[in-house]
Amino acid sequence: MDQEVCVRIGIISSGGDSPGMNAAIRAITRCALDRGVEVIGIHEGWQGVVDGGAKYQRFDWRSAGGILQWGGTILGTARSDIFRTIPGRRQAVRNLVNAGIDGLVVIGGDGSLTGALYLYQEWGDHLAALAAEGALPAELAQNPRPFRIVGLPGSIDNDQYGTDMSIGADTALNTIVEAVDKLSSTADSHQRTFVVEVMGRRCGYLALMGAVATGADWVLIPEEELDARWHHRMTEALKRGREAGRRHDIILVAEGARHSDGLPIRAETIQEVLRNRLGVEARVTVLGHVQRGGSPSAFERVMSSRLGEAAVEYIIGPDPTPVMIGLVNNQTKATPLTEVVAQSQAVNAEIDQGNFRNALVLRGQSFRDSLDLLKTLTRAEPREELADKGRIAILTGGPDAPGMNAVLRTALRIARNEGQDVVGVRDGFQGLARGDIWDLNWMDVQNWINLGGSELGAIRYELTEADLPGIVKTIKAWDIRGLIAVGGMDTYEQVGVLVKGWNRHPELEIPMICVPATIDGNLPGTEVAIGADTALNNIVDAVDKIKYTAGAAHRAFIVEVMGRRCGYLGLMAGIATGAEMELLPEDNATLETLLRDTELLREGFRKGKKLGIVIMSENAFPYYDTEFVRRVMEAESNAAFEVRESILGHLQRGGVPTAFDRIQGSRLGAHAAKQIMSDIAEKRTGAQVVGIMRRGVVFTPFAEALAQMDWENWRPKEQPFLQWHGLADTLAKPGPGERAGEG
Repeated sequence: MDQEVCVRIGIISSGGDSPGMNAAIRAITRCALDRGVEVIGIHEGWQGVVDGGAKYQRFDWRSAGGILQWGGTILGTARSDIFRTIPGRRQAVRNLVNAGIDGLVVIGGDGSLTGALYLYQEWGDHLAALAAEGALPAELAQNPRPFRIVGLPGSIDNDQYGTDMSIGADTALNTIVEAVDKLSSTADSHQRTFVVEVMGRRCGYLALMGAVATGADWVLIPEEELDARWHHRMTEALKRGREAGRRHDIILVAEGARHSDGLPIRAETIQEVLRNRLGVEARVTVLGHVQRGGSPSAFERVMSSRLGEAAVEYIIGPDPTPVMIGLVNNQTKATPLTEVVAQSQAVNAEIDQGNFRNALVLRGQSFRDSLDLLKTLTRAEPREELADKGRIAILTGGPDAPGMNAVLRTALRIARNEGQDVVGVRDGFQGLARGDIWDLNWMDVQNWINLGGSELGAIRYELTEADLPGIVKTIKAWDIRGLIAVGGMDTYEQVGVLVKGWNRHPELEIPMICVPATIDGNLPGTEVAIGADTALNNIVDAVDKIKYTAGAAHRAFIVEVMGRRCGYLGLMAGIATGAEMELLPEDNATLETLLRDTELLREGFRKGKKLGIVIMSENAFPYYDTEFVRRVMEAESNAAFEVRESILGHLQRGGVPTAFDRIQGSRLGAHAAKQIMSDIAEKRTGAQVVGIMRRGVVFTPFAEALAQMDWENWRPKEQPFLQWHGLADTLAKPGPGERAGEG
């Protein structure tokens, strides 16, 4: 690092707060200090930058300790009218220069980043003016050092250009999902209709994705153009749904939804329409600021930590261009701040001017695809009558994973909407072999979206060649022309048995698609497996609770997580919980390394630590179980700390799926259904794996996917998540330049 470029940075959080800001502050602080850069935390956003004085606080390593699980922001935030003025920004420049700050990391939404861009563009003019006033030395204006600005997207609305997700959006979405799940249960009991208003003044992300994740029956968002008869179409659709057997209706409306003339659509307006047209007394629930609150989700904590690290790497680098660091296709990406601000303002302008189609285009293809998907899922019945296309069979195999039902629900409705018959298979491949199958209808899956496990049943079953004649018989009897198999590596292996049987049983040579669903995160052909996010949140919730049990005692907890021989859950949980260390199968740990890790913990407790969290994958050691590891650490602690163990077990697979797993499950289910219908129509055969990679949703030939596996360790040869091992180690250090585990 060139010390002349950046030696001291400031951090502010500005505008509306969002869960995950503290994780970003923690990562920025520790990554900067570890690289020899001083850190100043500036309180109360841009207002604090203008006020100066006590609002500027020198941060050390422990300033960012213990904040990972907190909602909001420890720096505080405020909306500043004075910063919107030239004199206000000039005062901000004066304070920043006097504090010796060379660069600024700004966590916030459109308004905050627009202010950051103005500050950057005016920097030289402000220096000259301040020098002319005698407020700053003249040489500062004559030879100004480049001032660095990096933005991080912080907004629950997820309305910022240059990132797939903004800090706070995932947590807000989970809050919405939890609320609507609870409303759905009471609505179903009383056959009621609920109108739920969510945030999003100019962006319908929360309403749209909330509707996908909860199985809502109608959605109203700012980006969608509504004609004068929108209320007629809505009430007719709801009426048809009730006639088809639906017991309740959920309508999600973004607070910024508008009529075609630009007037706002309020929840009370919808309530009145339902009363007048359907005679329904709908209940209105405005979720409000509860969407901003609460502890950040696991995804939020990991993403914010990654963005914070990337912000530091950029701000100390050679390029002075102001940028925003976002997450695009699961990779951090720097986008020029001028482009971010211009594109975000363009969307807002199109909405304000009533150019809704243009606004929808600017939101991107993924947003439009989600809206199209929702329009299919919310139908009361299929668009097309059943045609003579044979049947697609769908099943779930191996250990169940949260989010499987989202895949099944979406695949069924996408296929049935095109007139394609679908059958469900009970208990995976065992059911396929014994012919335990039934026709699935549109309304059969109505309430599956928020259910854990698999409604079809998912069991471990070792499929052998002896089962193939039974499967052939089932395929013939039901005229099955395609198979969608949802599950983990067990399921992939069973599909492999079918593929190997093609030569002896030509009837098996039908298109097959594997959809990745396992909490272990150990599948080839995808970086995202359905169920892993729910499991990770279950782990994080458990560890957050464990932390409160430490009391005044010096205590270390070894928390064992699942994953077989894959350390995905272990590493991600370590980052998301702020663990002191992670013991992963990929590290090939030995007794010697265990003793060294224990020594690091011992030194940390001697320096004042009261609690230590060790995340241990279930097969981190070939021969040592968690109890043995606990005994070793206890014996080698020299009475510096106690050691407790917590084996989380099957609670990691339990509970309702998170919003992320429901949305990605729906996404993959839709792609799988469309692909297999295309294969059937074009008479293509062969097995494929659908997955989510850096370039989006991809299909990988089955043989190619299996070739990516390290079969000895039951995990892919290449595991992209391991690139964040260094980040986990940095954040776990007791101080800059020290070793992880010491503090």
